[in-house]
Amino acid sequence: MWKLKIADGGPWLKSGNNHIGRETWEFDQNNGSSEERDAVDAARAEFEKNRFRTRHSSDILARMQLAKENNFSLDLQKSKYETTANTDLPTVTKVLKKALSYFSAIQAHDGHWPGDFPGPLFTTATMIIVLYVTESLGITLSSEHRKEICRYLYNRQNTDGGWGLHAEGESSMLSSALNYTALRLLGESVDDGPDMSMPKARKWIHDHGGATMIPILGKVWLSVLGVFEWSGVNPIPPELFLLPSLVPIQPGRLWSHFRMAFIPMSYLYGMKFVGPITELVLSLREELHIHPYKKINWKQARSLCAKEDAYYPHTWLQECLSDCLYSFGEPFLARWPVSYMRRKALQQIAEFLKYEDENSQYICIGAAQKVCAGQLWDVAFAVQAILACNNAEEFGSTLKKAHNFIKASQIVDNPSGDFSRKYRHISKGGWAFQVADQGWQVSDCTAEALKALLMLSKFPSDIVGNQMETYCFHDAVNILLSLQILNMTEIYADIMVEHQYVECTSSVIQALALFREKYPGHRKDEIEQCIRRAAEFVGKLQNDDGSWFGSWGICFTYGTWFAIEGLSAVGQCYNSSTCIRKACQFLLSKQLRNGGWGESHLSSTTKAYTNLDGEKSHIVNTAWAMLALMKAGQVERDPSPLHKAARLIMNMQLGSGDFPQEEMIGSFLKNGPLCYMAYRNIFPMWALGEYHRLVLQSD
Repeated sequence: MWKLKIADGGPWLKSGNNHIGRETWEFDQNNGSSEERDAVDAARAEFEKNRFRTRHSSDILARMQLAKENNFSLDLQKSKYETTANTDLPTVTKVLKKALSYFSAIQAHDGHWPGDFPGPLFTTATMIIVLYVTESLGITLSSEHRKEICRYLYNRQNTDGGWGLHAEGESSMLSSALNYTALRLLGESVDDGPDMSMPKARKWIHDHGGATMIPILGKVWLSVLGVFEWSGVNPIPPELFLLPSLVPIQPGRLWSHFRMAFIPMSYLYGMKFVGPITELVLSLREELHIHPYKKINWKQARSLCAKEDAYYPHTWLQECLSDCLYSFGEPFLARWPVSYMRRKALQQIAEFLKYEDENSQYICIGAAQKVCAGQLWDVAFAVQAILACNNAEEFGSTLKKAHNFIKASQIVDNPSGDFSRKYRHISKGGWAFQVADQGWQVSDCTAEALKALLMLSKFPSDIVGNQMETYCFHDAVNILLSLQILNMTEIYADIMVEHQYVECTSSVIQALALFREKYPGHRKDEIEQCIRRAAEFVGKLQNDDGSWFGSWGICFTYGTWFAIEGLSAVGQCYNSSTCIRKACQFLLSKQLRNGGWGESHLSSTTKAYTNLDGEKSHIVNTAWAMLALMKAGQVERDPSPLHKAARLIMNMQLGSGDFPQEEMIGSFLKNGPLCYMAYRNIFPMWALGEYHRLVLQSD
């Protein structure tokens, strides 16, 4: 049976802080009782049966293990809705107590809440390709790991045979071709899979033009494997890395996530790297394409992209530039003595990538798929949610562990050496999205962690633990103050340069406002100016309908909640702020008949508010809207919308105290929904906690 190991290290793992927050799965055939194994098999069968209706796993296997370790009786058979019509004080108190007890039971010993972080459906396949071409697939992945990866991919396959860009997406060529390839590399035959999965996948690929229609990211990976030709890939010249840093197209100036994909891709392109051409690779050349491999027009294939993948099509200018680079630039750069530039560029890129690996403990910036989830991010929100429930003393041990996790997750050093020449910013004092080892500070993660720590500092140390050292608070503020500050892909939008976001800006406003209360004299003028400018920026981002676009959550509900929180932190209120009045009108106009809110991931892609199919509510959207309206004083004006929303959330609670896992609620680059597993617990608790305090206790 599988076992989730927490902060336990393992082969090939490196750490500078005892692996805090790291999650790894280990298979032990002797692990678990027969009853536990039966429960695991039953949970698997239930998920597979309902996988087209409920697309996400709810982290049941991990939560079963954690509940057992924390001596919490988790009976999945009792996980059913408990209907209540009452929103009175005793009933809400009971619901909160049950939710908090369950949530505490699934906390890991190091203080975080482990969970899966589903998002893009093509990243696992790229890992399999890397392991195959480096001839380390069998060394790295046990037979049980390979079996589970196959199970995962089959369970994510759509009914039409393809795979979406994400679990809730329509089938795309990128995910379909790569996942089919990964399954073959893992040992699946052309006719394997439940319900003829492999033939159905191959048919979808062929019906949509074959693998030549894959977008550029897929073209690169298939070329590495040897089932695509580098001559069919638009140029990704590594020589750009040699340009002075002042030049806008120097890769070091690009958004961090994009450059850490672009630069390695340019290295592979410059090397024209191809793995061993095995019998399986030769077979895949025939399976993936609709024309004989040797007769494919690779020059023409460069510009092909399936319509299902073309969320952000290339402009004519990009096409002209690619044609010029392909026809004239590449032949010129390949000639001696100019070819020396490529060798020099490749050498510098290799040194750059080694630097990044070492400074992130080999987690790298795209770490979500390596360390499972946004550990720090979830813990910072969880602390605020638990404190909102006014149960700090009863759940002090939970808060103490979370408190210690946040303190231990602060980044204590800047990147090594002359980090500015490696296009890195200071990181000392900040927090990363996941764990400290990763080393990439993020503005809103730093702000939310700082908020949580400042809130905890108001409680006795015997309940929540010792507060963080003063200099660590100062380091965090230093990071926040320092951070105030052309698209090559077809599948994502706004990827090449960093942008400013309402969520990040709001988080910083709230954190600095709290910090100012505790340390009024520290960098007073700079903090005042930063808050003032940030609040002005938030106001300017508001849409005409009163909403704000959320870039990291879905979507307008998320952005509007953050904006209201930020503006309220600087003293704005419903009566004094036109922005907040318009925002409340927007939110109330989107409330559904059942009392909830339910926003589709299509809001992010279309940039227009879109309800879930059938006007279905979503428990997290509902919680965000409640939090925003309560912060804006809806209690004094008309609490009836809040009563309806609270009743909906309470009626959705399961018998265990958990809440149901619903549609993806996070977002990435507009076309990349993400599933934050802990959100279904954190935000309903937070909203009901504030409802308990502001609405019921005020009565």
